[in-house]
Amino acid sequence: MARHVGKLAVIAALVATAAVQPAATAHDRPWVAGWAASPVVGSEIPWSDCPAGEGLADQTVRNVVFLSAGGGSVRVRLTNAFGTTPLQVGRASVAVQASGDAAVPGTLRTLTFKGRRGVTVPVGQEIFSDPVPLEVKALSTLLVSAYVPHATGPLTNHPFTAQGNYLASGDRTGVLSGGFQGTPCWMVVDGVDVKPAKRVAGTVVAFGDSITDTANTTGNANRRWPDFLARRLNAVPGRTLSVVNAGLGGNRLIADRDEPYWGVAGVTRVQRDVLSQTGVKAMILLEAVNDIGYSASAEDLIAGHRNVIAQARAKGVKVYGGTILPFKGSFIWTAEREATWRTLNDWIRTSGEFDGVVDFAAATAVPGDPATLDPAYDSGDHLHPNDVGTEAMANAIDLAMLLRS
Repeated sequence: MARHVGKLAVIAALVATAAVQPAATAHDRPWVAGWAASPVVGSEIPWSDCPAGEGLADQTVRNVVFLSAGGGSVRVRLTNAFGTTPLQVGRASVAVQASGDAAVPGTLRTLTFKGRRGVTVPVGQEIFSDPVPLEVKALSTLLVSAYVPHATGPLTNHPFTAQGNYLASGDRTGVLSGGFQGTPCWMVVDGVDVKPAKRVAGTVVAFGDSITDTANTTGNANRRWPDFLARRLNAVPGRTLSVVNAGLGGNRLIADRDEPYWGVAGVTRVQRDVLSQTGVKAMILLEAVNDIGYSASAEDLIAGHRNVIAQARAKGVKVYGGTILPFKGSFIWTAEREATWRTLNDWIRTSGEFDGVVDFAAATAVPGDPATLDPAYDSGDHLHPNDVGTEAMANAIDLAMLLRS
């Protein structure tokens, strides 16, 4: 009897203790990825004036980034993923964008790294800043600035952005505006995490090639299909997800390309670009059209998709398969490649190997002609969608499916 009473006393004490425990606060909530970009080797790009091939020295890059989720604190990820020497960053800052290179007064925050303003990022590594309090809204734009005091050599970067960014001589991380000139690429920085509102339960990553990265959308307008998806998810009442764009122009799923600015193969980069993102719950896989353009077989592409599925499942991440958009009439089309496209898309739709399917192909094709991109969605090259096409892609995604992640 005494033992029974003792057990009851312990239970009562535990209940009483639980009753006075404070509710979860913003401090307790997990981080999510609010923005990210897939890095590549610094190299010269014949048609671009991105300086990452030569690198920077005594210069500040001000990256303009579109946040899919808001919150009360942010932290910034610096990258030296493809550097060959340690990357010294003398100062870094983050601010809410007013317009162009100008920050909203009162929002500029100096970043620290284990309490210090400067940091050296080792070869092949990425480093997060310390969290900094900054109220940011979902679908707002940040200016993330980094000053490199010494010559970097070829600089890890994201080359194709559909976004104007900024470059200045000297340390301009602490100024609100002025002294900057334009540059097309994101450099030094490849991620921003947010401590979000409670309803943001994790991150979904859009993984693909140029159709995900930028397509042929209007610059400085955030009209990529992951941006439209972020708008849809932000409008959902209750539980939702942040969105990260891990698209990479010209990228292939199952093989590297000769030019380094297209990035390493999707099956290789998925670990870093998707599965290492903060709070990742799910990914949407839309990649193979460049492989088809190199006459890869349907069998090899199915094997590549299975490779990605296996990597994601090993990390507990759900994979939603996206059908490859139609491309008849484009420079890569041949009858044989169309046959490969049909076989691959049939497998994506019917194999049952994904956690769900997004039929991007059906959503963007000419009615009655599934191999041709609808002219209303065609940017003109019969391969890449325009702004209307990327919005149609985002609208084809079943949000209820994603939110079960």
